[in-house]
Amino acid sequence: MGRWEPDARGRMLEAAIELFTEKGYDKTTAGDIAARAGVTERTFFRHFADKREVLFAGPVTLDDLVAKAVASADAEATPLRMVLDGVHQAAVELSALRTREQAVERARIVEATPALRERELLKMADMATAAQAALVERGVAETVAALAAHAAAAVFQAAFGRWVSETTDLSLAECVDEAAATLLELR
Repeated sequence: MGRWEPDARGRMLEAAIELFTEKGYDKTTAGDIAARAGVTERTFFRHFADKREVLFAGPVTLDDLVAKAVASADAEATPLRMVLDGVHQAAVELSALRTREQAVERARIVEATPALRERELLKMADMATAAQAALVERGVAETVAALAAHAAAAVFQAAFGRWVSETTDLSLAECVDEAAATLLELR
């Protein structure tokens, strides 16, 4: 496959998932991923800072999606509803970018690699921070914004975990809605 073939980024994601599954994360190099994807190592590094970022970098980030949704949320909605709707919208958009099968394999790789688990936690913290900032920007008190944002991050984590670990016919967005409903029943 020539370097000029379309969707180099998508091919590198597929190659990384295949190689991390076959050889393990630690035994796979950026050069291995590039070769499998049919691109040069230089092309790899134009798209990703390192091999870890193949699994975490996308055309849009979770924190950007949630913050954007919070910024455009109905002004009458509660802060919690704003961020839960934001997480729902992020789930819809993320599902359009990756297949469930890719998400399942990615989750297995992350779970098996401590450095990737740490990166996953940082990603969730980034989402909560962005959601909190978007709420504060809308005039929500800092403490309320923090609680709502962290609750939404927990909803996303629970929903994503269910989506990739159980046999379910639900979409990621439906898993988010289900987890959000469960959270709201905790009162």
